[in-house]
Amino acid sequence: MADRLQDLAGMLAIPGLPAWVGFVLLLAIVVSALSLLAMPYSVFGVKSRLEAIEAEITDLRTEIRALVRQPSTAVPARATEEDWVGPPSRATARRVEEPRITPPVPPPPARVERRGRAEPRLDWPREDASGN
Repeated sequence: MADRLQDLAGMLAIPGLPAWVGFVLLLAIVVSALSLLAMPYSVFGVKSRLEAIEAEITDLRTEIRALVRQPSTAVPARATEEDWVGPPSRATARRVEEPRITPPVPPPPARVERRGRAEPRLDWPREDASGN
């Protein structure tokens, strides 16, 4: 058994470091694996989430039970004959449009074109020839 542990520690040994470093690494890996196997739900926080979902489901069930116990106040359904509406006749589709009472809206006025330069002048103000 000791030979086997020394072989595993030797495989994990990093060149240039003492031989016991591999054994420490192996021990750390084994302890981590055992802790994850011992309590997986509390390590990852799944247990608290499951409890929260369970509480929500319980609340939903109580609300559904309360709704079932209430007396029915819904409007009774009407008979199909009362609810049915016939398709529109062809006479209503051929209705003639009456002329407008108000005149149509006139188009907007045309834009006035500006004549002149749109870019700024680079030579303004001109300096005097004397340099002032």
